[in-house]
Amino acid sequence: QVQVVESGGGVVQPGGSLRLSCAASTNIYSFYSGGWSRLGPDMSRELVASITDTGRVSYADSVKGRFTIFKDNTKNTVYLQMTSLKDEDTAVYYCAFGDPPPSAWRHEAEYTFWGQGTQVTVSS
Repeated sequence: QVQVVESGGGVVQPGGSLRLSCAASTNIYSFYSGGWSRLGPDMSRELVASITDTGRVSYADSVKGRFTIFKDNTKNTVYLQMTSLKDEDTAVYYCAFGDPPPSAWRHEAEYTFWGQGTQVTVSS
């Protein structure tokens, strides 16, 4: 099976930036979508970004204009560049891959394989 490993989390001040990486064990992102979801301290869940095999990107309104998802198929890696971070961005961030239809990109059930998460904490 494909394994997915996240990295890049940490503690930053409001307004800061982080870049998360999601490395897969195969070239799975050449064929399927990659996505980033987050689980907040209040247990709220949100799919914040996705990128299809062809490079089409989607963002949740909460991060649009601040987060950018991109990938490097040669490295089997999807990235989430986060800027202008806010307190409410604090969460465990999980990457995953799947094959969601465009209308359902933000539905977690459409993603098959998930990593174990990386903690992002935004604090003064």
